[in-house]
Amino acid sequence: MDIITLSPENIATEHICCSISSKSTETGVAAKKEWLSCRMQEGLKFKKLDARGKVFIEYLPAENAWVPIIADGYLYINCFWVSGSFKGKGYGKQLLAECEADALKDGCKGLVLIVGEKKKPFLSDKAFMMRHGYEISDSCPPFFELAVKRFDKSASLPRFKDSVRLGMGQDIKGIDIFYTAQCPFTIPYTKLLEPVILASDYPVRLHQITTKEMAQNHLAPVTSYCVFINGKFFTNEILTPDKLRKIIEKEL
Repeated sequence: MDIITLSPENIATEHICCSISSKSTETGVAAKKEWLSCRMQEGLKFKKLDARGKVFIEYLPAENAWVPIIADGYLYINCFWVSGSFKGKGYGKQLLAECEADALKDGCKGLVLIVGEKKKPFLSDKAFMMRHGYEISDSCPPFFELAVKRFDKSASLPRFKDSVRLGMGQDIKGIDIFYTAQCPFTIPYTKLLEPVILASDYPVRLHQITTKEMAQNHLAPVTSYCVFINGKFFTNEILTPDKLRKIIEKEL
């Protein structure tokens, strides 16, 4: 199957893999496509298999990435996903090879992405990256790591900014949910939480990250979606209304 590269000319008609359009996610898909269109002006590329499935890679210059890392001169992989029946057929290797070829062509020092110390939802597979020549250059509690492939072994290694280790503070009470439009699920799922938030006496605050500067100085490595409880990082998994209710009940 062929690899399709999204562009300003075809983004309106092509699906974006991670959320094939449905009524429940259409607002998130529209927001994601708008986000992608803006980032394309900053060097972002989104490549996907010409198939109805989750087989894609998304990357851009690290200087423009919406994550709190120091990785000047590297290419940052936003999202890399091969799922379901498409696994084990070489598509991930093919997509990664195209990404690495672009990095070499553009004169990058190498590539970098965030993985989990162990396999975690919404994070790329560390084991797969290590098999393809990546190394770990930095880590951040509770389980985040930077996986790096350097073309020049003398190049400085990327690292997380200090902000990711500070948390929100000791005296903050409540639940804080941060999100961007980068993931097509964040906006519709956050909307679903509003009735739970309105019905609760426990403080729950929503924060949309809307600029690169906000993201690059964020308090957690992952900016697309993360939850803090009483000022401390809790999860990067998207909450459903039921999950939020359970957290509130536990904290009350």
